[in-house]
Amino acid sequence: MIYSFSRRLLSAVWLLLCVCVLGQWAAAATEVAGSLTDPQNQLLADATIRLLRRADSTERTVKTDAQGRFRFSNLDGGEYRLTAEAQGFGVLTRTVEVEADGRQTEDLHFSSVASQNESVTVTAAVSDVGVFEPDPAQRVTIRDETLDANPGRPGMPISIPGMPVESPAGGVKPPQYFAPGVAGDHGEPIAMFFQVGGYLFPNNLPANAHGNGYADPNIIIPIAIESVETDGAAFNVREGNNSVNSSITFGMRDRIDPIIRLTGDHRDLNLVTGWSPSDPSNRFWVGAEISYGNGFLERLEHRKQYKGNISKVLTFGKHDLSVYGIGYYGTAFQPGLIPIDAPTPGDTIDARQHEETSNGALILNDVWRLTDHRQFQFSGFYRYYTLDVRPNFGDGLIRQSEHRNVNSENVLYTDQFSKVASFLAGVDLRLDAPRALNLDKVDSAGLFIPDTSNNLTINFYSPFAALDGRLLSFLHYNAGYRFDEVTVNNQDLLRPDLSFNRSAPISSPKGTLTFLPPEAVSYLPTISLSYGQAFHIEDPRIGTTAISGGTVVAKARAYQLVASKTIAKTEFRLTLAHVTTAQQLARISNDTGLQQDEGPGIVKYLTVTARHNFKYGFLQGLFSKADARDRVTGLPTPEAPRQIWDVLGTIDKLPFHLVARGEYEEVGEKPLGDGFTAVPVREFRGAFIRPFASSGVDVGVNFFIASGYGGQTLENLALPGEAAPFERITGFPLKSYVSASLTYHFRRR
Repeated sequence: MIYSFSRRLLSAVWLLLCVCVLGQWAAAATEVAGSLTDPQNQLLADATIRLLRRADSTERTVKTDAQGRFRFSNLDGGEYRLTAEAQGFGVLTRTVEVEADGRQTEDLHFSSVASQNESVTVTAAVSDVGVFEPDPAQRVTIRDETLDANPGRPGMPISIPGMPVESPAGGVKPPQYFAPGVAGDHGEPIAMFFQVGGYLFPNNLPANAHGNGYADPNIIIPIAIESVETDGAAFNVREGNNSVNSSITFGMRDRIDPIIRLTGDHRDLNLVTGWSPSDPSNRFWVGAEISYGNGFLERLEHRKQYKGNISKVLTFGKHDLSVYGIGYYGTAFQPGLIPIDAPTPGDTIDARQHEETSNGALILNDVWRLTDHRQFQFSGFYRYYTLDVRPNFGDGLIRQSEHRNVNSENVLYTDQFSKVASFLAGVDLRLDAPRALNLDKVDSAGLFIPDTSNNLTINFYSPFAALDGRLLSFLHYNAGYRFDEVTVNNQDLLRPDLSFNRSAPISSPKGTLTFLPPEAVSYLPTISLSYGQAFHIEDPRIGTTAISGGTVVAKARAYQLVASKTIAKTEFRLTLAHVTTAQQLARISNDTGLQQDEGPGIVKYLTVTARHNFKYGFLQGLFSKADARDRVTGLPTPEAPRQIWDVLGTIDKLPFHLVARGEYEEVGEKPLGDGFTAVPVREFRGAFIRPFASSGVDVGVNFFIASGYGGQTLENLALPGEAAPFERITGFPLKSYVSASLTYHFRRR
């Protein structure tokens, strides 16, 4: 099934009208300049300096002059990545925040002990708003060193402060990140994106065999991740699909410091490698990750996991073409959920539980710079996905399986007229085609018998537009509108009378108003107010939508206030949010084969963060508390209300040339429904690393200290010796471990 010609024509007309009715004005002049020196403080000439605007991936490149100086003029305000590359040195990276209307000095220095990222990166200022990023999100830019606090475990490419991850030890299935106030089953409606060039590749798989909005970060090689941004899905017209009110955006690198890293312990082995050409102007890298292991539970996993990523940025004329390729395969025996209140031999109730999945994607983005402040972007992708998962939730072994093909096209136009107004307009077209989406159960003879079987076709047609600018010197606005038409064709292969074809239009107004204190009253905080609407796709497999006449989408309206202020070089931020959700059909129950129904709800949460950057590292603390309740009954939404503490820090200068990374995260008690409450989860992960710069080798000791159970939920379960099944809390026990790592840098630093 393909999109109709009329829709494509409508999309083209929509974009053409947006372009034709608007002109162009001059933009304000802003400049970043500086110099580059080597470890002996000698000025370096003919080095490559790049400045990339994080919002839309617009990039400029210059060479340092004979005095080692560089300059970039006519910039927009916002967050940028500044990099320096010179022969014989690693890549030096700095994240800078550029204020509008002024000259900013950024002197760069290669250090003899620095690895790939010398400088301290900072969270984006809440004033870094624009036509690409109107939401005052709690964005966190991840340093290379922060990755070292994730000690080589597969399935968790990075730990995101304030967004706990729940994944069995092996992580062959996608690990799921959980936001406070959002129900924590496999249908977690958090939108996830990879930023390839200026394109946000949507990583969600709607109506998956597991739930509504499955997203798979497994396919990323950890060293490919440059940044992570969280929150904001309801407030950006480029985002919102498969979300309630939260999103995660992974920023990809365009070059990698060539390395090979081996991490292992007595049960697991993980190998990651990446390479880029020595020519700094060649923005290309290729990487791979291989993982073998048995996990830390008594039931051995026999895990095999393979990843391959490749990235290339081509520049020709006024075009930057980004190409990103992904390949992934994983298979393992998983112990599965067990009762948290009773000993379970082998840490499993069924040793047959098994998982197998493969994934591949090709993503393209072309940024066509018409002028310094006008551009088109043309993007698209093709993706395939297969899944075969065989769990036992206490009612016998089942098999959940599917294979699907996805393709999408995107056109985007932006124009910055002046400080008063910038304009963005675009359209998304997407076809998601899960086939053989099956749930099978084992009969008395041990054979799999189909319980549900569907072929789905999900079409998205989504034009959007936004205006952004400053009404006054201290007032910034962003107003946007997104229209999504979602069409679901459900072919029920077992019960044809429950097949249906239905569409749902969703209008999503979005807006942000930001108060930027004038210099004369600089003691005031920056304050942003946002409103937006997001949605995710209902699970239509067993025909409930056809019977009840219900909608194929579930909506959420979100309000958010963010206040931020920097005091004594420490950034403080407060976020308050209020989200109302529509009644929705949750994932299909593994026990009954029926869809779970959640009533309309209200989510409220508060998040406080503080971050201090110092000369040799940074320290960041986060506290988040959420409450989520059914609007009709007033009862807590199962698994949703939660309290999170997170502390993250790095130190780059310790005795004996050691560097240290660490993160402590605690998820408090949360209601599971029916009077049950989950036990708290506490995790402390970290690493001590000794770089040997002269030989290009880093030696590390990584550790993970944990208590509690991941994936806590309710199941009707009977263990051997028990007369009958009964409702109880299940999960997978978190195990502590220590591992060692050896990293070799092909080019000495």
